[in-house]
Amino acid sequence: MKNKLTELLIKARLTMMISNQEMLYIIKISQNSDNLEQDAFLFLKNKWRGEKFNQFLPLFRQQNVSDILAINYLSDEYPDILREIYNPPALLFYRGDIKLLKTNCLAIVGAREATEYSYRCINGIISTIKSQYTIVSGLAKGVDGWAHQAALNNHAKTIAVIGNCLDDYYPTKNKKLQDDIFEYGLVISEYPPGCHIMRWHFPQRNRIIAGVSQKVIVTEAKERSGSLITAEIALQENRDVYAIPGRIGDTLSLGCNKLIEEGAIPLINFKEL
Repeated sequence: MKNKLTELLIKARLTMMISNQEMLYIIKISQNSDNLEQDAFLFLKNKWRGEKFNQFLPLFRQQNVSDILAINYLSDEYPDILREIYNPPALLFYRGDIKLLKTNCLAIVGAREATEYSYRCINGIISTIKSQYTIVSGLAKGVDGWAHQAALNNHAKTIAVIGNCLDDYYPTKNKKLQDDIFEYGLVISEYPPGCHIMRWHFPQRNRIIAGVSQKVIVTEAKERSGSLITAEIALQENRDVYAIPGRIGDTLSLGCNKLIEEGAIPLINFKEL
C-alpha cells in the first residue's frame, strides 16, 4: 500500500513538470508537515509562480496511480548506499523484486560495441561471484545486456537501471531480456510511465547504477563514454572500481587503461572480487 508521500510524488511526477530536486525538497517538507499536499503545493506555487502552477494543478488532480509501483527516498526499501550520492533519485519506479536493492550489488558496465573479450570476462566474473552479489547494469546493447543475461543464466540476481520508463523497451532487441528481469530480477527507473526517451536520461541513470553498487567493474570502454561516467561517479562516491586492462592503443581499451591510471583497481583475477 502506498503512503501519502509516495502517492503525492507519483502524481506530481506524472505531470512531467516537476524536477528531482523539487521532489527532494517536498520529501524534506514531509518530515515536519501535518498537511503534506497543502505544504507541497505552497512550496511549488511560491517557487514556480503564476502560470506553471496553474497548469500543474489540474494535471496533478487527474492522475491515477493505483497500478504504479514506486518507492521514495524515505521508503524502507530505499537503500542507504543510494541516499549517500549527489542528487539521489527522489522516486524510483520499479517492477520485480524490490528487496534486491538491499542486497550486496556489483555493477558491470562497458561499451555497447564491446568485443568477445568482454563477453568471456563477464561470464567468468559472474560464474565466480554469482552467490555473493546482485549484478547491476543498464540494459543497453553490448556489455549491459551480456551482464544481465549471464546473471540469469547462472541463476544469479540482477537489477536493470534503465534510462526510459518501465513500459518502454530500449533497445527493442532486449525486450525478452527486460521481461525476464521483470520476472526474475528487478527493473528500476526514475522516469514515469508515458515519459518520452531523451538522450540525457542515459548519463543521468549512470549515477543510480553507481549509487546502488558497492563495486563497479568496467570491461571495455572508449576514452569518453557512459561507462567512464559511471566509474568516475563511483570513484567520487568511494566505491571500489575495477577495470579490466586492455591492449595499449586499442580504442576499447583506452577507457579502462585510463581508469587504472586514475586509481581504479586492475582486475586480473576474478577471485579478487
